[in-house]
Amino acid sequence: MERIASFSVDHNVLEPGVYVSRSDADPATGCVTTTFDLRMTAPNREPVMDTAAVHALEHLGATFLRNDREWADRVVYFGPMGCRTGFYLVVFGDCAPQDVAPLVTRLFEFARDFEGDVPGAKPEECGNYHDSDLAQAKWWARRYVERTLSRLDEAHTAYPALLG
Repeated sequence: MERIASFSVDHNVLEPGVYVSRSDADPATGCVTTTFDLRMTAPNREPVMDTAAVHALEHLGATFLRNDREWADRVVYFGPMGCRTGFYLVVFGDCAPQDVAPLVTRLFEFARDFEGDVPGAKPEECGNYHDSDLAQAKWWARRYVERTLSRLDEAHTAYPALLG
């Protein structure tokens, strides 16, 4: 089997940022989608997010994105990476990190500033409603906005050299 693109990125040198993981046309429909790697921690070098923080951010992010006036119709998916170092955002169209950076910044500012009950975190709305931590989610969102999104540059929007 071929190695998938995301496993070809050297995670030992990957920094937090907003990266294009893949962008291609669906062979059946021709519809182009872009998958973004919203990397919030330096893999293998910084602590990963707790599952409760990830879960709260997933609910906040999905709610925000599907209500964004500009992007709601273009959002296909928002969800966590299994390694808990970030999220994937999939959108319709061939997009660059600079295209979605304002959206991603608004999303994490929304999470950082959110007050109240996490959307969709009731037993009738979620299969694991107990595993949600808004305080941690807000901490991670604030950190991502301040340390990464506020100063995105080429080094944090283009993957480092790929593994051989």
